Amino acid sequence: MNEKYQTNVLVVKGQLEDAERVKEQSNYLRGTIIQDLENEITGGFTGDNFLLIRFHGMYQQDNRDIRIERMRQKLEPLYSVMLRCRLPGGVITTEQWLNIDNFASNKTTYGSIRLTNRQTFQFHGILKKNIKSTHKMLHKIGLDSLATANDVNRNVLCTSNPLESTLHQKVYNLAKRLSDHFLPRTKAYEEIWLDKNININTDIEPILGKTYLPRKFKTTIVIPPHNDVDLHANDLNFISIVKNGELIGFNLLIGGGLSIEHCNKKTYPRTATDFGFFSIEKILDVATAVITIQRDWGNRTNRKNAKTKYTLERVGIEIFKKEIELRSGIKLQPSIPYQLNTRGDRIGWIKGIDKKWHLTLFIENGRIIDYPKYHLKKGIAEIAKFHRGYFRITANQNLIISGVEENKKTNIESIALKYGLINNISAQRKNSMACVSFPTCPLAMAEAERFLPNFITKIEKIMQSNGIGEKYIILRVTGCPNGCGRAMLAEIGLIGKGIGRYNLHIGGNRIGTRIARMYRENINEIEIISHISELIKHWSKESYNDEDFGDFVIRAGIIKPVLDPARDFWE
Repeated sequence: MNEKYQTNVLVVKGQLEDAERVKEQSNYLRGTIIQDLENEITGGFTGDNFLLIRFHGMYQQDNRDIRIERMRQKLEPLYSVMLRCRLPGGVITTEQWLNIDNFASNKTTYGSIRLTNRQTFQFHGILKKNIKSTHKMLHKIGLDSLATANDVNRNVLCTSNPLESTLHQKVYNLAKRLSDHFLPRTKAYEEIWLDKNININTDIEPILGKTYLPRKFKTTIVIPPHNDVDLHANDLNFISIVKNGELIGFNLLIGGGLSIEHCNKKTYPRTATDFGFFSIEKILDVATAVITIQRDWGNRTNRKNAKTKYTLERVGIEIFKKEIELRSGIKLQPSIPYQLNTRGDRIGWIKGIDKKWHLTLFIENGRIIDYPKYHLKKGIAEIAKFHRGYFRITANQNLIISGVEENKKTNIESIALKYGLINNISAQRKNSMACVSFPTCPLAMAEAERFLPNFITKIEKIMQSNGIGEKYIILRVTGCPNGCGRAMLAEIGLIGKGIGRYNLHIGGNRIGTRIARMYRENINEIEIISHISELIKHWSKESYNDEDFGDFVIRAGIIKPVLDPARDFWE
C-alpha cells in the first residue's frame, strides 16, 4: 500500500460492513463451503458461505414463481445456483460450446444457456448436488467461473468488432491478460471444486489483498468508434488509440457505474472520467495502480457507496490521478481525440479484413433455449458441430459465428435458416435489452426479460403508426436499480420499482455517453405506453435532421440533461 495520500480524508473511518468480516474470516474464500456441500438437509448454503460462493462465480437463487406454493407446502424454497463463466472478451471455441450446451440440457433445471451483457454465459438452476461436477466440466474444457461475482475484478470486456479482425485479436489478448493478472491467487477454487490437495499456507493476495476489493470492479477495452461494451457502465476503461493501423496505446477512463438505490440520494449513476493517454506496454502497470487505489481508498463502511465512482468523487480527480502516476511509474499524457458513433451489433454477415466471414445472430435477451417453433439452442449446436472454430458473445447479448471460411459460409447459412436463426427483426428489437430478473434473480422487483418481448411489439406498433417504423430508440429494462441491464445509459430506460411498476427514464443518448433522467416514477405498463406513445409522436413530427430520440427530448425541453450526476441526477 502506498502511503503518500493515505490520510483520514482518503480512507473512510468507521464501522466496517459485515462483508468485510466475512472476507477477513474466510481463510482466503474457503469458509466452510466444503462442509456445506455435504449438508443434505438443505439445498442452499448457510451463513457466510451464502456470500463466499459468489467469489467462486455463483449466486444462490430460488424459483420465485413457486416460492409461495412451496411455503404453503412447508417446503424450503427450491434452491439452486446461477453460475457465471469467466470468458474475457467473450471468445469461446465451438468445442467448448457443445460441452456447455450438453450440460445445460442435462444438468440444469431450466435447460437454457443465458448470454449476458458482460460477454459471457450463465447457467441457471444448478442443484447443489451438481455444482462440483459443473466446475469440473468447465475445468476439463479450459474454463472456470472464478472471480465473476462479488468484490473482485469481473469478466473483462472488449469490443466485438469482426470487421477489424486483426485489431480485435490484439485487444482480446490484452483483455485475457488483464483478466488473468487480476484473478484471486487463493487456491480455494481448486481445493473446493476440483478436489486438489493444496497447502493453504501458501495463499497470498498481492494485488487484491486479504479482504479483496471494497466492491465489484468492472473493466473494458474499447475500440472506437464502437461503444458496444457501454464503457460508461464500468470502473476502468481503456480506449484503444490506433495510428497507421497499429495499436499504440490507450486513453484511460475511470469511474463509470450505473447502480443506485431507489430514493437514496447518496447513490447515483456516473459516467467515466478521462484521465489521459499512455502507451500500450504500460497497460498492466496502469490497471494495477487503479485497482489497488480502489482497494486501499474505497469505502468499506458502506457498500452502497463503495464503488470506484464514489471513491473518485470523494478524493478528487487530481489526487486520484497523481496516485495512479506514482504507483504505475508513468506520466499520463493528454488524451488523444477519438469518436464513438455506434453501440449495437451488426446483425447478419460481415466480411472481415482477414477475408473471413462473421455471422452475428440476434438472440433476444440472450436466452438460448429451444422454443416450440423456434429451435434456437439446437440450431446453434448444429453450427458448432460444423464450424469447429470460434464463437464470440457480445456485450449486447448476441452471438457471433466467427472466422468462417468462404467455402463454409453457404453451409452455415443453410443451418441458420433451417432453424430460424436468421430473421427479419426490427431495428427497435435489435436495440432493446433486458436483465434476467424474475423468476431467478433474488433482487428483482419487477419483470424484465419476460416483460420485454411483448413490450417491444407494442413499441414497434407505436413507431409504425407514426411513420417511423424503420427507426429505433435504445431501450433497456431492468428489474431493479442495480444496473445489470444498463438502463441508465439508454434513451428510454425502465427501472423496476415493484411488481408491474417501473420508473421511466429518458434522455440518454445513442452512443451511451449520457445518463438518462427519471421522467415518471412508479408507473404501470399502461401508463408507460401512454407516455412513450406521446413522446414518440412529438419526436416523429418535431425532430430536426434525423435527430435521435434521446437528443430530441432534451433539445425540446421535455427533460433536462444529466450533466453532473453526483449533484444533479436527483433534481
